[in-house]
Order: sequence, then structure tokens, then C-alpha cells
Amino acid sequence: MGKLRLGFVGCGNIANTKHLPNLAKFPDRAEVVAFCDVIEQKAIDTKNKFGTPDAKVFTDYRDLLKMDLDAVYVCTPNRSHSEITVAALRAGCHVMCEKPMAINSEEAKAMVDAARETGKLLTIGYQNRFREDTLTLKQMAEDGFLGEVYMAKAHALRRRGIPTWGVFTNKYEQGGGPLIDIGTHALDITLWIMNNYKPVSVLGSTYNVLGTTLRGAEQGTSSHWDPDTYEVEDSAFGFVKFENGATVFLESSWALNTVEQKQAMTTVYGTKAGASMEFPVGEASSTKKRLVVNTVVGGKQVVFEPDVRETVPDSQDLIFNYPGAEKECKVWLDALEGKGEVVVKPEEAFVVTQILEAIYKSAETGKAVYL
Repeated sequence: MGKLRLGFVGCGNIANTKHLPNLAKFPDRAEVVAFCDVIEQKAIDTKNKFGTPDAKVFTDYRDLLKMDLDAVYVCTPNRSHSEITVAALRAGCHVMCEKPMAINSEEAKAMVDAARETGKLLTIGYQNRFREDTLTLKQMAEDGFLGEVYMAKAHALRRRGIPTWGVFTNKYEQGGGPLIDIGTHALDITLWIMNNYKPVSVLGSTYNVLGTTLRGAEQGTSSHWDPDTYEVEDSAFGFVKFENGATVFLESSWALNTVEQKQAMTTVYGTKAGASMEFPVGEASSTKKRLVVNTVVGGKQVVFEPDVRETVPDSQDLIFNYPGAEKECKVWLDALEGKGEVVVKPEEAFVVTQILEAIYKSAETGKAVYL
């Protein structure tokens, strides 16, 4: 088959720093021939950097979908994920949609239904599934090494890491703050490792105390936000119970008075063994995670660390590195070429969205939400 013809809707940071640089590593397999953004200059600039010489530029995604494309990447604010994805699927395109899947479970279900009805592939950009530590822990779970995982913690904590670009602090466009932005990654890998997608009840709390009171950056931080325009929570926490009795505690923050920063990480507790994703002592690099496993061997407690070092450039930046993104890209291209299946299935991403929505609803009402 010839090269895959791809189109991008949304030409902001996630397209330019994650998807397009990784697609550029496979020039013999895919080419980007269409770029769309409501700000035309962003689409033009992205096209000039990553597109074919004759690539087209649009400001309306409906015009882009009139082209002959194999797949579309949806990299827009959360509110438009479902609308654009459903339209692309019905136009005959496979879709890679950035996380979170949608702004609520109703719109996420519309995406699942459209993929099923059209027979087109749909996946969500949860690249943290493809990190070496995540894959190692997933294999341990599948091999039965952990036993039954009955308790887990999903970690997505930043001390002062409010994103100040795009529309991240706009509640209408994004649907929320750190919970829907980075909490979604932590919850996704946790549920995937547990292989548990049957939640029955959710209790949640959200807080907006630092984002609206601290004026911009404090000494030693790089975030500069305006509390007068800050509309979302700065931290959120959820307690989820599952059909089989298992429990997940989810913690997420952009701004929290904590020294522990753990982003897109999980701790799992099984009947045979447990494991925790950690940073090396004194470091907080997205590319230097440790996997610490504890179990019992010969009646003695044992702790060990599998080698899960990432083959990506070192950085102290918690936000702009995407370990696992190159492998995510390759797996997606394989699926488009009929050489494999998608790893992040839309039915699984739907449950993540369902739980996030329930945490927000519980926080708003002060009551548990039953699913």
C-alpha cells in the first residue's frame, strides 16, 4: 500500500510537540496532507514545518473532511472532540483523538457508537500506556504475578504546574482543570493495568483555592497565570468502587502544597504483589521513572526494580516530554495498515470519561454518584 494520507484538526501544542514530530520519524509510511485550525496562521505554520509541499490549509474541519484521507487527528480543545471525531468517522476516516476522550460521557458514547457503526478505527491519545514502566507492570498483571489487584492509587500531582497557554483554564472549552487534563492519564493506566472497567460508585471532591488566590508565579516556578481568569479546579480527588469490590483513589492537581510530584503514575496493590511507579530520589523527570515491586519469596519480603529506563532524551520538564509517544505512533500506524490492533480502545476510554464526569458531579452535589 502507499503512504497513509493524514489530516490534522487543531495545530496547537499537542500536535506540534507530540504527534507530528513522531510521525516525522516514519516518512515512508505516512504523510500529512491537510491542516486545520481556527487560527489560519497556526495551520499555515504547522503545514510549512510538517506537511507535504502541496498540503492544504483550512479553518473549518468540515472542509478538511472533504479530502481523500485515511485518518484524522483531533487535537482541539476538549469541547469539540466528540463533534469532530464523529464527523470524521462518518466521513470514512479513522481517528486518533487526543485525551480526554470527550467533555462528558454522553459525547464519549457518541464517539464509541460512531466507530462501531462505521467500522472505522478510533483510539485516544493515552501515550503513557506505551512507556516501558507501564508496559512492564501491565505484563506482570497479565502474567498473574500481582494476583488480583484490589486497590490502586492513580497519581497526577503537580506542585505549581498550571498550564498558561491555550484554553486550559477555560472551563467551557475544557470541562475542568487537572482532573480532566492529567488525572485522565493516571486513571487510564491504572484501569488498564487492573483490567477493570466496571465502576459502580464514585465519590469526589474538587478545590479551587490556589488558582484563584495566588497571583501568577511564585519564586522558583515557571507558571504565570492570572487568578482573575482562572475558572477550573486546581486540585481534585476521587474514590471509585468497582463491581468486584476493588477500589481506586485518584489524586490530581496543578497547584497543591505538596513536595511529592507524581504525574501519570500509579500504585497497585495485589493479592500476590504490589508495585509503585516512582521517581529516582531527588529527581522529577518524566523520562526517569522507576518501577518498585514488592512481593514475598520463600517466606521473605522482597523488593526489586525492573529495568524500565526510557530511550528518550533526558529532561526535567514534567509537561512537554511524552515518553511512549513514539511507540504510540508506531502502533497506530500498524493498526491503520492492518498489521495490528489499537491498544487504547474507545470502550475503555469511555469508562475513564464516565468516572471523571462522576467525580465532578459528586463534588458539585456533595453526594456519591452511582453508575
